Amino acid sequence: MNSGRTAWTVAQAPQRGYRAVLFDLDGVLTPTADVHMAAWKRLFTDYFTAHGVTPPYTDDDYFASIDGKPRYDGVRTCLASRGITLDEGQPDDATTSQTVCGLGNRKNELFTAVLRQDGVVAYPGSVALLDHLKSAHVAVAVVSSSRNAAMVLEAAGLSDRFDVVVSGVEAAQQHLRGKPAPDTYAYAAQLLGVPVDEAVVVEDAISGVAAGAAGSFGLVIGVDRGAGEADLRRHGADVVVSDLQELVQG
Repeated sequence: MNSGRTAWTVAQAPQRGYRAVLFDLDGVLTPTADVHMAAWKRLFTDYFTAHGVTPPYTDDDYFASIDGKPRYDGVRTCLASRGITLDEGQPDDATTSQTVCGLGNRKNELFTAVLRQDGVVAYPGSVALLDHLKSAHVAVAVVSSSRNAAMVLEAAGLSDRFDVVVSGVEAAQQHLRGKPAPDTYAYAAQLLGVPVDEAVVVEDAISGVAAGAAGSFGLVIGVDRGAGEADLRRHGADVVVSDLQELVQG
């Protein structure tokens, strides 16, 4: 899936004018996307079954409606795909509440339970790329829709790797729109003091590569963990790889 362009644009980032690399977290640096997928599947399988909603939830729903988006946006979009509208509720709604926030909080409860029990190990190829970028003195940031980003980074042993972390918490505090809007990535670049056209976005989600394209970033790298190379390219990825180790080689 690699192109000849990929190796020199990232492995030689400083020479090509790229001063920062902005990483999504789940599915790019850590395999926590699998935990998220399992939690979403449990949530919507239970909800759709209890309410007689058809068709049943599948992984296609995750990639089409949820992947990369803030949690409540994912709930709202997936429900809308079945013609369902719920009251928004409040962020402190109980996990049993039949509201957008209640369902989102239930999903978070399922996710954190699995993470605490099983932990998470970063992708070796992602760690190799981080090592390379550090040696090349390229600034790095994490830009994640998840409010659990700090917990995931700590569990994976990556907390000390990043100059800037913009998670769902910071996005809410700064009133930033979630992906596919480019706001969170643009904010991370601003915090690093790097113009967007000198920053690389690395994403595995369709909404994430769309955010990179919408923000006119210097380069948008898609990591195909299941979204599909064609869809990643169609929504904004300049190049697509299957593992970040490919960006170190060449």
